[in-house]
Amino acid sequence: MSGWESYYKNQGDEEEEEQEEGLEAGGDYSYSGRDSLIFLVDASRAMFESQDEDELTPFDMSIQCIRSVYTNKIISSDRDLLAVVFYGTKKDKNSVNFKNIYVLQELDNPGAKRVQELDKFKGQEGKKYFQDQIGHGSDYSLSEVLWVCANLFSDVQFKMSHKRIMLFTNEDDPHGDDSAKASRARTKAGDLRDTGIFLDLMHLKKRGGFDISLFYRDIISVAEDEDIGIHFEESSKLENLLRKVRAKETRKRVLYRLKLKLNKDVALTVGIYNMVQKAYRPSPVRLYRETNEPVKTKTRTFNVNTGSLLLPSDTKRSQIYGCRQIVLEKEETEELKRFDDPGLILIGFKPLMMLKKHHYLRPSLFVYPEESLINGSSALFSVLLTKCLEKEVMAVCRYTPRQNIPPCFVALVPQEEELDDQKIQVAPPGFQLFFLPYADDKRKVPFTEKVMANPEQVDKMKAIVQKLRFKYRCDGFENPVLQQHFRNMEALALDLMEPEQAVDLTLPKTEVMDKRLGSLVDEFKELVYPPDYNPEGKVTKRKQDDESSGSKRPKVELSEEELKAHVSKGTLGKLTVPALKEACRMYGLKGGLKKQELLDVLTKHFQKA
Repeated sequence: MSGWESYYKNQGDEEEEEQEEGLEAGGDYSYSGRDSLIFLVDASRAMFESQDEDELTPFDMSIQCIRSVYTNKIISSDRDLLAVVFYGTKKDKNSVNFKNIYVLQELDNPGAKRVQELDKFKGQEGKKYFQDQIGHGSDYSLSEVLWVCANLFSDVQFKMSHKRIMLFTNEDDPHGDDSAKASRARTKAGDLRDTGIFLDLMHLKKRGGFDISLFYRDIISVAEDEDIGIHFEESSKLENLLRKVRAKETRKRVLYRLKLKLNKDVALTVGIYNMVQKAYRPSPVRLYRETNEPVKTKTRTFNVNTGSLLLPSDTKRSQIYGCRQIVLEKEETEELKRFDDPGLILIGFKPLMMLKKHHYLRPSLFVYPEESLINGSSALFSVLLTKCLEKEVMAVCRYTPRQNIPPCFVALVPQEEELDDQKIQVAPPGFQLFFLPYADDKRKVPFTEKVMANPEQVDKMKAIVQKLRFKYRCDGFENPVLQQHFRNMEALALDLMEPEQAVDLTLPKTEVMDKRLGSLVDEFKELVYPPDYNPEGKVTKRKQDDESSGSKRPKVELSEEELKAHVSKGTLGKLTVPALKEACRMYGLKGGLKKQELLDVLTKHFQKA
């Protein structure tokens, strides 16, 4: 019988365990299959022209952005499927022999060879390589392009959970002179939408501006939770395009879909999302040395007496209680772990000021409405969010994510939507779910009394802190160890001469800090430290008294009776080496430099006596 403790061995790290891919959905909802993404790149001549000499061409920006997604996928989810398709080309390469459409890479796992193939199209050399190998064309049909993409999805033998197309172009009206082609493209885009294929537009900067309303407003797919009136501005820099692609490429996977019960009769459905997750270095994968395939491990339970294989129904759990071994059936153990039905139950409302910084336990989750279980949840959620923002209150709830997880108290803090200058959503509207501590979660830290600073010193330090303030963003600082590890792996996979060195953004910018502070640091030192204080100087040892300075040997006052008592009790080893050396000198014994040699000499001397 297996012990009760083994049943709960992983319960402590419940939140970290559930953030793994297999547990990202709760209840009956789960994501299975692979994510598939096709990069559809306009290869017409306009994509290879930059407005300024120092700027990257739109085509070069697209290739670098695609390469970045490839390298990220290799690290984060190498099972996903990626493809690259050019349209508006001179040569054609596709399964249905449509003109001016070139499938560079079909849907497959990202790898080093595919990244190296993309690198051939970067920069001026890449522009010349493209013109020599593929060339430019003009007479293309966007409906045929979308048809080729649909065929790429249908040719995949794996089960796919997400199917998306990301379109890179700086032409806002590709079929302005041909209404028939435009109509066929709109129809084909609608067909893709009906079959679960989403089309996202990554429009790039062009002279005169990019007008979505001319053609692409009817083509692109808009998610249910996205406002159709908000469209991204055109991208003129690589950083903006990368942010845009990252926002679209990242899947919005729900951790749980739960009911938020306002009272016995009123409830709505919400989705719980994980916003922050700690990054770890990937664990090594064991490979079979002959075939280089991953090794799978299987665990089986055998009877120690007979050696027969035990089925799951043959094992039971037990707990020692009151000197008795209490045996529990599988159904009983599951019932003991079941505290409450999963969900959020509203307890009441409290002012936002009552939530303190020291209440922090772990990263918060995000709550957003779902229409999957209860219709009208979005409307009720919006009203609740608006009222909480107006009254500046938070909702206190009891939170049970799953049946076998103990409930906890949480605070739902309202959050308004924020957009940046590129009209990209920085913070979505919804509630931040903060875990509230229990009484025993709060520690009483003993404070030692220190010398209090005077008001002048406090004011000077306030001025220093004010000068060093900056707007903190968690995504502005990367783990340098992880980044260097991934760069080393990338260099190894791509056969580079040496890996790119990662910049440690956690190190303080001393030059900028010194420039900001000016003379404030010296003024603070004059107020706090003595005039002759030198932090970089060597610490001078204090001189001893005249008596002790005349002799380097320590003064040991141990009588013969005390030494004999130490020997008889076996506590002679508690004395220090200088004390033992002094004792040997007093009795004229020759001992070594090591403590054990001194102990042996003294012990032997007093045992003979």
